[in-house]
Amino acid sequence: MQAKVAAKALKSAKPAKTAKAPAKAPAKTAAKAAKVAKPAAKAAKPVKLGAGDTVTLRHLGNAISDTHQLPKKQANEILSQTIDMITGYLKKGARIRIGGLGILQVKKRPARMGRNPATGEQIKIKASKKVAFRAAKELKEAV
Repeated sequence: MQAKVAAKALKSAKPAKTAKAPAKAPAKTAAKAAKVAKPAAKAAKPVKLGAGDTVTLRHLGNAISDTHQLPKKQANEILSQTIDMITGYLKKGARIRIGGLGILQVKKRPARMGRNPATGEQIKIKASKKVAFRAAKELKEAV
């Protein structure tokens, strides 16, 4: 794998120029500089996935870094901080609405009686909290 990456890097490497090119007219140089200065917005290349494959935060961070021309480390850090903020709000009991995706909220489950499936014995299940997700209409239609 590392050999492939090294070979790819060597192919894409440009040879160093030894002789300086003659000075160009200022108008042409300024126009060329203006073209170079415009950042080209690239669309994120989706990861090639099969059915049932998992996309991780790292995959999302890498796609964001490619799209917005950020360092991968910075994009991954932004995503992890976003997850930390969402977790903090959910701990406080807030409801989080993400447009186009859905709503995350904490729901309380009361204590109840249940059965041990192995023995059939009745057991008491204590109260708990769970995170519930309700998909937005746009997400439902897209999927």
